[in-house]
Amino acid sequence: MTARTLLLIRHGESTANVAAAAAEAAGVDVIAVEARDADVSLSPLGELQAGALGARLREALPADAVVYSSPYRRAIQTAQFALGERVPLRIDERLRDRELGILDRLTAVGVERRLPLEADRRRWSGKFYYRAPGGEAWTDVALRLRSFLRDALPTDSRDGVVVVFAHDAVVSLFLYVLLRMTEAQLAEHLLTHPIANASVTELSFNGAEWHLQAFADDTHLTAAGLPATEHAGEARTDA
Repeated sequence: MTARTLLLIRHGESTANVAAAAAEAAGVDVIAVEARDADVSLSPLGELQAGALGARLREALPADAVVYSSPYRRAIQTAQFALGERVPLRIDERLRDRELGILDRLTAVGVERRLPLEADRRRWSGKFYYRAPGGEAWTDVALRLRSFLRDALPTDSRDGVVVVFAHDAVVSLFLYVLLRMTEAQLAEHLLTHPIANASVTELSFNGAEWHLQAFADDTHLTAAGLPATEHAGEARTDA
């Protein structure tokens, strides 16, 4: 099915988002997360955010919408709280968050203190091309998203709606690929356009190119009386 509408949804606030914010504020080296990245769950607020998202999506989505999710627990939970467990999810590992390798669980100051040579190499290579040992560059994630798009959005069939539950870096790189951004444009976008938890980014296809219709819309949270959270995640902290 060709998607004429693509909805990109960042997961609700996670326990790791909360732990990372606390670690950065305290100036410590290591983020106290309770599980590996794939198993991090939503925070209590994140569950409420996902529920508020569901009130919006259930009114807007057609019955034949196709729903994909990152295999990571926080993304799957967001989809399930929003749409219910009966809605079939197509889990695709290409939608997972960027792998940080040896930098995993370290704060920005932790990288500087514990891995100064890597910090220097990251500054020299730049955010887009730097690949930590055992991890991925942003270009690696872009490559797997191009593969996903070829499979999920074929060009020879009918209109439709595709929903993707994923992560802030993944949403940003979808925009990079579909809107044909340059490295410099992506860097500027990351600095000036935070992606709130449980927000909706919408793109439409006119038969020739993709257009951004809404970016990180979280008005459903305001309507539900919930705070919007803009945890930077790794999308804006590993420059």
